[in-house]
Amino acid sequence: MLRILGRGTKPCDGVSRREALCVGGLSLFGGLTLPRLLAAEQAQGGLSAGPAKSVILVNLFGGPPHMDMFDMKPAAPEQVRGEFKPIATSVPGLSICELLPLTAQVMDRTTLIRTYSHQYNSHNPYNVYTGFDGGNDRENYFAKRSDHPGMGAVCQYLNLGRTDIPRYVIMPAYPGYSQSLRRAGPYGGYLGSQYDPLFTIWDKKFESKGEFYKPTVPLGVPLLPALGNLTDVTVDRLDRRKTLLEQIDQSVAAIEASPAAQGMNHFQQQVFSLLTSAKTRAAFDVSGEPDSIHQRYGKNLWGSSAIIARRLVEAGSTFVSINWEEADSGNHWDMHNNNFGMCRVLLPLLDQLVSGLILDLEERGLLDSTLVVVMGEMGRTPRVNGAAGRDHWPQCGFVLLAGGGVKQGFVLGKTDEQAAYPVDRPVSAGDMVATIYQLLGIDPTLTVADLTGRPIHISHGGAPALEIMA
Repeated sequence: MLRILGRGTKPCDGVSRREALCVGGLSLFGGLTLPRLLAAEQAQGGLSAGPAKSVILVNLFGGPPHMDMFDMKPAAPEQVRGEFKPIATSVPGLSICELLPLTAQVMDRTTLIRTYSHQYNSHNPYNVYTGFDGGNDRENYFAKRSDHPGMGAVCQYLNLGRTDIPRYVIMPAYPGYSQSLRRAGPYGGYLGSQYDPLFTIWDKKFESKGEFYKPTVPLGVPLLPALGNLTDVTVDRLDRRKTLLEQIDQSVAAIEASPAAQGMNHFQQQVFSLLTSAKTRAAFDVSGEPDSIHQRYGKNLWGSSAIIARRLVEAGSTFVSINWEEADSGNHWDMHNNNFGMCRVLLPLLDQLVSGLILDLEERGLLDSTLVVVMGEMGRTPRVNGAAGRDHWPQCGFVLLAGGGVKQGFVLGKTDEQAAYPVDRPVSAGDMVATIYQLLGIDPTLTVADLTGRPIHISHGGAPALEIMA
């Protein structure tokens, strides 16, 4: 089988990392997700020509501290304003954190929403992917059939985009993978698991040893999930000059003639062809990218994920998400402790990724048709706690957007003197999802049927933020 070999570590529940990778991947021969995608009836209607053909969503899992990044309050009391200083950006009068100097240079290509506000106080990325903010923390730790579908699932349900490349992909793994949870949000929910994303897998490697509130840098690249019966492709072999595409070409040809392949049904065979196609494999093979591109994005897991995201939308994928969450190494955005120490590691990584992705898409002529979205499920408390951290704060957060039909050098919304509450133009979770749908050319007022046949609004009552659209 296609296997990613690495350290044999185990999380607290005793499941091996290799077992977790297999669980987190797509089982083609078990028919868990994509085979059913191709077997399902495709819904039509509700589509028009939107400026965005693709979305790249960078989900900062845990809740990034908005007042330490994009809504700084230097005149606020010390326990509110924090340790960082603002710097000027390419937008006159707009300042952001000093740890984001590269992003500061590309803010003239972006729209910044400073008033993302809702009532869902949970780390489950349910509100980010679906626009629904009426759930609760414990209930949404685990995805279930009755959940609302994620945006990428709705895109597939509406048959949006090409069919010769995976249309909906999440990297480097499913939300909750580093904590042995399947958190709600990105799945097909009551539309059906045939609309689930393709989740990549990742062999856990780090620059050094980290702790939950003392992050280190994750390394490596997201890889396609296990295809069963393919010869081993190890990290060491990938590290040599031979590409992934070259390594498995002969293996794919062999398995196509095997009894296992012959025993697959029609739709499983289509999925197998999709995932083993030269086009799909080429999108995930970053070995041919020049070193300057790797340097631009950052030589780490998140930078590599962003390069693959660009390659996927270049090949025709519709919705690609990078779920920035690695609890084992502390590389996440849940900053109850050591907020500023964590920011000193995470913000430079984000800075490279955001600026690198925007500039690379722009230079390739892809930015106008690709909507880049950077956000988390909430913001953080204005006041620093006794552990030098900031706690949950869904009342206010940020969303950074670029390309795909949004205005350039634009700021929407204003917060109070402590970045605690919106004082002008709050944008709800439903509004944010409705905005993304609108830019994709999907009618945000559409409804789909839940398990009881009841029509459910895909934007959960939200309305597009028309002010940010070019």
